[in-house]
Amino acid sequence: MKNTILTLQKCKENHEKTVMVTAYDYTTAKIMDESGVNMILVGDSLGMTMLGYEDTLSVTMEDMIHHSAAVARGIESAFLVTDMPFMSYQTSVYDAVVNAGRLMKEGRANAVKLEGGAEFAPHIEAIVKASIPVVAHIGLTPQSVNAFGGFKVQGKDEAAAKKLISDAKTLEEAGACMVVMECVPAKLAKIVTESLKIPTIGIGAGPHCDAQVLVYQDLLALYGGFKPKFVKVFANAGDVMREGMRAYIKETKEGTFPAEEHCFKIEDSVIEKLY
Repeated sequence: MKNTILTLQKCKENHEKTVMVTAYDYTTAKIMDESGVNMILVGDSLGMTMLGYEDTLSVTMEDMIHHSAAVARGIESAFLVTDMPFMSYQTSVYDAVVNAGRLMKEGRANAVKLEGGAEFAPHIEAIVKASIPVVAHIGLTPQSVNAFGGFKVQGKDEAAAKKLISDAKTLEEAGACMVVMECVPAKLAKIVTESLKIPTIGIGAGPHCDAQVLVYQDLLALYGGFKPKFVKVFANAGDVMREGMRAYIKETKEGTFPAEEHCFKIEDSVIEKLY
């Protein structure tokens, strides 16, 4: 069954948890969709995970459209959400609507996601009026990493916590269909989730959100080294890939691959005529 805004909303009302994961290409999207995830996010995290940037700020609209369209072709049932990249909506309400429309038309997204609090309520309202679903994103918003002074937990003091709750309610009133909360204390995320009629999606926001999202390279341990506190490794796919590549290299160098079973045949009588 196709996941839609209505089915995801019904899950919240029935207290059924839903699952979102990132994907950035056709092959991965197909695997994630076949696995049964409810939502796939083409995040601007692709700047770091796929393009090798140190943050998300360099990602362009063309990058997002290219990857979103590829992911869309691999999906049958998952709900596709695509990020609006840095400076694609901050400049004006008009730019926000135009670029959201491009992600829907060219990127084949089912909804767009944009970062920021109440200051972007007018942008969300205008996009929704254009019949484009919007997922809001509050808490740690990576596009604002320089303003935050780094990747830090948000909403830890009283003023910040109250603002986060207020922002969530304002964005819901503006027409957001879901709200992502990133790096927010679990008890605060619980209050927000209980305060909203629309689903909340947590990443580093504890177990009380209606849904969870993780970057697939993190949950499958495709990288070594740093692992965020909120990430759990569910499979060491990186080790499996490296093991497979090393075996391929070894057998090729030894001459044991390709073996006879991997080769196509030709009659000896044909070969004899070639000499």
